Amino acid sequence: MSELRKRGLVTAVICSDPFLKLGKTQAKVFGVPDLPLVMIPHPLGGLSLEQVEGRAHVAIPQVVELIKEHAK
Repeated sequence: MSELRKRGLVTAVICSDPFLKLGKTQAKVFGVPDLPLVMIPHPLGGLSLEQVEGRAHVAIPQVVELIKEHAK
């Protein structure tokens, strides 16, 4: 993901709340401190398909906004 970001592609990492700090730290370690983190509610594992779809509905507007920002 970091290499794609460094090449100027629209990229993001989708993570749940407890992994926000880890995501930010890893982004810095890999040289892309501005890497967007798309936040979804925790947990993701053990959910029904409908619950996973709900998480996707939370992520989609964030991803669309990132694409719009990149297109400016």
